[in-house]
Amino acid sequence: MKIHEYQAKEILREFGVATPCGIACFSIDQAVAAASKLGGSVWVVKAQIHAGGRGKGGGVKVARSLDEVRQLATAILGMTLVTHQTGAHGQVVRRLLIEQGADIKKELYIGMVVDRSNQRVCLMASSEGGMDIEQVAASMPGKIHKVLIDPLAGLTDQDADDIARKIGVAEPAVTEARILLQNLYQAFDSTDATLVEINPLILTADNHVLALDAKMNFDDNALFRHPEIAALRDLDEEDPSEIEASKHDLSYISLDGNIGCLVNGAGLAMATMDIIKLYGGSPANFLDVGGGATAEKVAEAFKLMLRNPKLQAILVNIFGGIMKCDVIAEGVVAAAREVQLSVPLVVRLEGTNVDLGKKILAESGLPIISASNMADAAEKAVTAARGI
Repeated sequence: MKIHEYQAKEILREFGVATPCGIACFSIDQAVAAASKLGGSVWVVKAQIHAGGRGKGGGVKVARSLDEVRQLATAILGMTLVTHQTGAHGQVVRRLLIEQGADIKKELYIGMVVDRSNQRVCLMASSEGGMDIEQVAASMPGKIHKVLIDPLAGLTDQDADDIARKIGVAEPAVTEARILLQNLYQAFDSTDATLVEINPLILTADNHVLALDAKMNFDDNALFRHPEIAALRDLDEEDPSEIEASKHDLSYISLDGNIGCLVNGAGLAMATMDIIKLYGGSPANFLDVGGGATAEKVAEAFKLMLRNPKLQAILVNIFGGIMKCDVIAEGVVAAAREVQLSVPLVVRLEGTNVDLGKKILAESGLPIISASNMADAAEKAVTAARGI
């Protein structure tokens, strides 16, 4: 689950991570009132959406008067902000963050993620703050420094100090940077986060460190431990199809292709998308119905896929272990009839009760294209999507 920048900063402040003073706003008048309340002579008007690259897209602007705050808030609030993470469709800005301006001496980068190969939290840091970390990794890999954090010892003073110095934190600010990094790790660990990113972390002219930006993502499977974080979910920022899928316990992610995929098991779903690409097609979605799908659940999955106007074919790829092929076949037939399926449907079944499942499909009277294996299924789905 993702949250907004202002929400992430509220959480980080609870753990002692310093951020600029700011106020979230939902209207132009609130934005002007917030700037007046914050005081000073320089403010930053920041669009709040679940995507990076807001500054490049025109969603982060500096104001030097209350009139300018009003003008910028008017321009940004309600705009469709397009960044490299939103895609071409962009995202409507419904919230703003008004912050006091900061005296920036240097911009740095700090991030924490779970490194599954090492089973540790990985702290990444760079002197190249303000840039996309992927760009830094590609063009200047030597500028990225990493620490794998021992879960028992936590982030040690030595490792924190070493990272701070490597990314160019001035010596008078090293102690403050160490405390910020250790508090950041505590926030990451205590909230079951999957990502914490501060880009940029700034060094001010008077040698203080501040989280000028903040991004936090959380493990959905751990949200039951954090109802206060789950309450921060903003459904306006999520794909309506993915929201609907979550109501039916379906793992669904929209993609840009035209071949719908209905699969049981995340690994098989990834392999199915890969083999569709191998045969020259493009998947329209990731959809894992899980190991205990009912006919009703399969029907809901079909409805989700059919919302996509680009859909040209559907590939059902099932390996029946816990899931029985006859149950899936019944669900497929019922769903195809209920939604009056109008695109080609390719089905590949293997595993428990596979012969019974194939018999149900064959006797359904529906124009279902049967496939003998994954390669055959992918090839037939790609051909069908092309109208051949």
